[in-house]
Amino acid sequence: MFTRISLTMVLLSLLPALAAQPLYQPLGQPASDLSDKPEWNLTISPDGQGLPAGSGTASQGKHIFEQHCAACHGFGAIGGSAMPLVGEVGSLASEYPEKTVNSYWPFATTLFDYIRRSMPPSAPFSLNSNEIYALCAYILSQDGIIEADVELNAVTLPQVTMPNRNGFSATYPQ
Repeated sequence: MFTRISLTMVLLSLLPALAAQPLYQPLGQPASDLSDKPEWNLTISPDGQGLPAGSGTASQGKHIFEQHCAACHGFGAIGGSAMPLVGEVGSLASEYPEKTVNSYWPFATTLFDYIRRSMPPSAPFSLNSNEIYALCAYILSQDGIIEADVELNAVTLPQVTMPNRNGFSATYPQ
């Protein structure tokens, strides 16, 4: 039978061996090893740098929207259980401003980035680039920001001028 002193002595004798072992088993690889892989770099800048190849129109986007988005955002993107995406352009200076994609967001490239990363909520990253460009075209055409027949792609999407493009100021001006 162990006494309190002998058990303490046994534990103390094990300390050097325990100290040599890591407290965890490292998994995966450092993130710095992944940053140079294009499939991991999903950053899209306002000028369009980082946008993938592909294209889409509003008519294509309408069908995709009805399949994947209307259940939450309502038909026509006017709102449902999720926020409205369209409408209220020009309302930001009013007594009751409405922050929709088309009234508030300063860059159209942000719309592509957001859809790719988080929509639909049950399956982010499930839409391909053509579908995302088409959804952007559909949403932007709802308020006349672009014409319904405009094809959006990596060149044309950054050229879209959003109504609130100049509505933000830099926190840290250059």
